[in-house]
Amino acid sequence: MSADRLRTAARLAHIAPFHVMELAKQAAALEREGRHIVHMGIGEPDFTAPEPVLRAATEALRQGMTQYTGATGIPALREAIAGYYASYYGLSVAPERIIVTAGASAALLLACAVLVDMGDEVLMPDPSYPCNRHFVAAFDGRAVMIPSGPAQRFQLSASQVEQHWGTRTRGVLLASPSNPTGTSILPDELERIVQAVRARGGFTIVDEIYQGLSYDATPVSGLSYGDDVVTVNSFSKYFNMTGWRLGWLVVPPSLVDAFEKVAQNLFICPSAVSQHAAVACFSEEALAIYEARKAEFRQRRALVVPALKDLGFEIPVEPDGAFYVYADCRNVAHPAAGDADRLTQAMLQDAGVVIVPGMDFGPSTAHSHVRVSYATSQANIALAMERLAGLFGKTHG
Repeated sequence: MSADRLRTAARLAHIAPFHVMELAKQAAALEREGRHIVHMGIGEPDFTAPEPVLRAATEALRQGMTQYTGATGIPALREAIAGYYASYYGLSVAPERIIVTAGASAALLLACAVLVDMGDEVLMPDPSYPCNRHFVAAFDGRAVMIPSGPAQRFQLSASQVEQHWGTRTRGVLLASPSNPTGTSILPDELERIVQAVRARGGFTIVDEIYQGLSYDATPVSGLSYGDDVVTVNSFSKYFNMTGWRLGWLVVPPSLVDAFEKVAQNLFICPSAVSQHAAVACFSEEALAIYEARKAEFRQRRALVVPALKDLGFEIPVEPDGAFYVYADCRNVAHPAAGDADRLTQAMLQDAGVVIVPGMDFGPSTAHSHVRVSYATSQANIALAMERLAGLFGKTHG
């Protein structure tokens, strides 16, 4: 049989292209032609790992600390993460409950492998990070996308969970702050959601990878509402280690063995060098650097939000975390207003600015909204806003 006749798995039919990455490919092609492009599409900090982390990685390499580790991570890192929960959240989390993973994506895959059975339904907001529904589908579950608009801060509410819970519902998958909206679930609402799910015997998974980048209030972890909540975190965003592929889970004590067994079989272990380097993330020196970078992100938010409003975008819920603005594009002065796909193509081709359409994040806002990433310099943000002002016939102040 020739390779072009090999049959692919049926589940691939339900996985749409990731438009964020498709636009990035188009932008790269334009750059090869000599165009200058301002990237406000991919959610990746323009900061990289700080010097303390680089020193720790170099030392690990020198000492030959490059072999397999335990599937749940090295003890020093699990203890450092537990210490972070104590100092940052005031929570006592046993290191044994912490499962270090090959990024938050691997963490979510593990959670779905352990908790989702064939035919199970998992509730999540629309809009939400597109890969989340595919993680569920990878284990033959089904994501149920619930339209969640500005009135709910683009997040699920407890009343929506109660309304949409059915006979096949197994749990909920949340993110706070969220990609693509940069909005958090208010603490009282999150507590009500956990209680509603618990009353129905389900699981609650909370993706908290952007909580280190919360600007307006100290975030509250889902772990505050019981040790039956599964939380996901990452070294990619606040800790600026995207390509190091390192994250973690905090899981209920009764599920530690199950998660370890699946991790052993699917991943063996996370990167050894990344783990040894990441211990240094929690040093006083590194945390001071991260807090300074967080302050820079806050300044970027203060720059981009009013600039987008001046251009005609509506921002019904201002972001309180991450580095995204989810903007309504229906009233901008352009022929493609209200068609986010065409509009983002015009912004790329005619203005040299990468912004992504809402179609990645769910059908309810697919055409009406765009996601703007401010994970780039203030100079780049100012240049992008100037170019878009020209595109929309505005005077940029």
